[in-house]
Amino acid sequence: MEKLTAIIPTGNEEHNIRDVLESVSFADEIIVVDSLSSDNTVAIAKEYTNTILSRKYHYSASQKNWAIPQAKHQWILLVDADERVTPELKEEIITILKNPPTDDTVGYWIYRMNHFMGKRVRYSGWQNDKVIRLFKRDKCIYEDKMVHAEIIADGKVGFLKNRFYHNTYITINDHITKLNRYAAWQARDYDKRTNRLTVFHFAIKPFWGFFKHYIIQMGFRDGLVGFVISSLHAYAIFMRYTKLWLYRRGRI
Repeated sequence: MEKLTAIIPTGNEEHNIRDVLESVSFADEIIVVDSLSSDNTVAIAKEYTNTILSRKYHYSASQKNWAIPQAKHQWILLVDADERVTPELKEEIITILKNPPTDDTVGYWIYRMNHFMGKRVRYSGWQNDKVIRLFKRDKCIYEDKMVHAEIIADGKVGFLKNRFYHNTYITINDHITKLNRYAAWQARDYDKRTNRLTVFHFAIKPFWGFFKHYIIQMGFRDGLVGFVISSLHAYAIFMRYTKLWLYRRGRI
């Protein structure tokens, strides 16, 4: 059976850290990569592992790419603090480790069961949400993007049947703060591929974002939660280009 390293990036996650560490307790090695937390995250993590790495946070891909080579084992399971490995997903991962792929498969997509405002989100553009999180250490690296970076794999990527439990929501204020932070980071990514900013970016694209999530991707079937998600998506697009406008003028 192949051995497994679980990597958990954290930053002031005392409300999440115990549950996520419990969910990866089957791993042979657990690494917590902490972004200089000021709460009890590290103290709680020490109950589960002695391998706690500290590094100032720049952006997600940078933090993960720094941590991955420090894993002892070839197979890595990377789990964010707001995710949980369900019992069914755990058993599927163990089965793969017992019977590792004989072809050039180097990673696996894992779908997520997303929850927001206390409700399971089944539509709103989140129904096919997936991430590559089980992968080979020496064959995979995150693309160098500040927001929503995904794994670049040197080989095939398969799919797991079971899903992460994922609850990104704490409070609406926290979520808006997160969107604003992401918008500032995305401004740097989008500066390289966006020409002159026009009303198209500030009005039409946000409207299309709402329409796509709420109508085309059936956010209306998620009720009020779907409306909120679609509205926040439109807000995030608007703020992305507002931050880009400010970035180009040296104001952020």
